[in-house]
Amino acid sequence: MDKDISPLVSAIALNAIFGNEPKFSHHLIDALGSAEAVFALSARERLELFGPYHSRAARIGPDALKAAQAEYERLSARGIQFLSIFDDSYPEPLRECPDAPLLLYVRSATPAAELFGSRPSVAVVGTRDQSPYGRECCQRIVYALAEAPAKPLIVSGLALGVDITAHTAALESGLPTVGVSPVGVEDVYPRRHLAFVERMTATPGCALITDYPPGTEPLPFNFLRRNRIIAGLAGATVLVESRIKGGGMITARMAAGYGRDVFAVPGRIDDLRSQGCNQLLREQLAAPASSPEALPVALGLGRRRRTRSADLADAVRERFSRALPAAEVERLVRIAVLIREQRGICLDELCREAALGYAETARTAGLLEEEGFIGIDLLQRCSIKVKNA
Repeated sequence: MDKDISPLVSAIALNAIFGNEPKFSHHLIDALGSAEAVFALSARERLELFGPYHSRAARIGPDALKAAQAEYERLSARGIQFLSIFDDSYPEPLRECPDAPLLLYVRSATPAAELFGSRPSVAVVGTRDQSPYGRECCQRIVYALAEAPAKPLIVSGLALGVDITAHTAALESGLPTVGVSPVGVEDVYPRRHLAFVERMTATPGCALITDYPPGTEPLPFNFLRRNRIIAGLAGATVLVESRIKGGGMITARMAAGYGRDVFAVPGRIDDLRSQGCNQLLREQLAAPASSPEALPVALGLGRRRRTRSADLADAVRERFSRALPAAEVERLVRIAVLIREQRGICLDELCREAALGYAETARTAGLLEEEGFIGIDLLQRCSIKVKNA
């Protein structure tokens, strides 16, 4: 084996064997001096170190190194990068965690050594069952961070709901974003985010990362292991919406356990999707993220550089006045204003409020959506895009 890649191949092999027990890997390396030394143990030395009943000790040997080298060569040929905990470019906040992964697989158009560095990182997480309120809050938070003097890296877990909203808002606002995957680096979970991941990993400064070997299935335990990387990568975590037992809550509690700043968006006391946030606030494990515009200052990113956007009605008129008759432009304005005033209003309700037929309402809303003024979800609920609010 090439001596230059021997430490990395040894880390790949050790991660494959003890990935679920990163602390154990750290203890082994501390005791023996390096990952390579683990695989230099004789059968007698392994027996003395692990005892006769350790379930994984038998996997330490030449076959593990051979499989790791084959994996390294195959993935490297596909453009996949590796960061071991011994690399100078391994993210420092994650290295500080006692259960830091020994190895990260990295899929990115940017060299792995340039991904983390000195840029601050903020994790934005929450429920998959995102409400229109949660979506708007998440977008406002990310857009506010994008206007801070110090531009952070946005970290999340690529899940449905808050996670993908945070990633998308980051790309839309020019912030880099890193998605932490619960499966192998060649796969995407959920599969519906495949196109987004292709876009994200092709964007400079962005990446998909995981500590799972190729072929790992999305088992429930994998999400817990994924969450501790999200919490460890970020200097601060913002929980937007979460049930009491949600994955976002687990990430936020892990972040607090690492001594990181945690913020939570307050919600209604009768909303299940806000119970987790409200619980963290009651326990004083999180500070309230009640003003997205004030969050950059609280995170030490500097005071937000405010930009004055045009009034929604004026913006709609400016966009459509040259292409459509005046009466139709005013109908677009009326629909846009109604959606802004009634967050999450569905098309049927919009018909009644605007006193228009369904076809006309749907066509008008469709025009506003095409031009980026509003969003319409699968349940036909409408919401103003935050930049136009």
